[in-house]
Amino acid sequence: MVKLYFRYGAMGSSKSAQALITKFNYEERGMKVWLIKPATDSRDGVTTIRSRVGLAQEAQPIAPQDDILSIYQSKDDVDVIISDESQFFTEAQIDQLRAIVDTYQIPVMCFGLRTDFLSRLFPGSKRLFEVADSITEIKTICSCGEKAIINARIDGERRVITEGQQILLGGNDSYIALCHACWKRSIKNREPVK
Repeated sequence: MVKLYFRYGAMGSSKSAQALITKFNYEERGMKVWLIKPATDSRDGVTTIRSRVGLAQEAQPIAPQDDILSIYQSKDDVDVIISDESQFFTEAQIDQLRAIVDTYQIPVMCFGLRTDFLSRLFPGSKRLFEVADSITEIKTICSCGEKAIINARIDGERRVITEGQQILLGGNDSYIALCHACWKRSIKNREPVK
């Protein structure tokens, strides 16, 4: 049975690495992978998926106005679709991925964040929670040792920021994964995070 999978985690939980390792595993078995990512994620280049551990692959960028189902229908021999940074897809694009699973019996594996820096669902993540067949959390830890669930946005002095646009591309210089208690304490005390 093919499924629409959503594997989510906080920043630094190795989502991109797992997406690329999954791609490798399928290809090692002779299967053709269509690797995609939202064009919104241009941090490492519009066509590159790069993990913090150094793995990198070229992927097809999908712009917000693109119809993923139509693009898929123009392709030959796709055995599986793997997407990274899936939180940046539109709700309509998630529905298009769902349609590929249902209509063409192709598994689709989406990796991404659950929430933004204010702990609000991204539109793509929200839709994946609503329509995915399989939802798995990729866990990571806060500096205190508890499970990290917040993608805290930080400033140059490592203080938590609570204002700004939902999307701000960045890595370890802009975000840190925190547990909810440390996040709230950092906001209240205006202290730099570790």
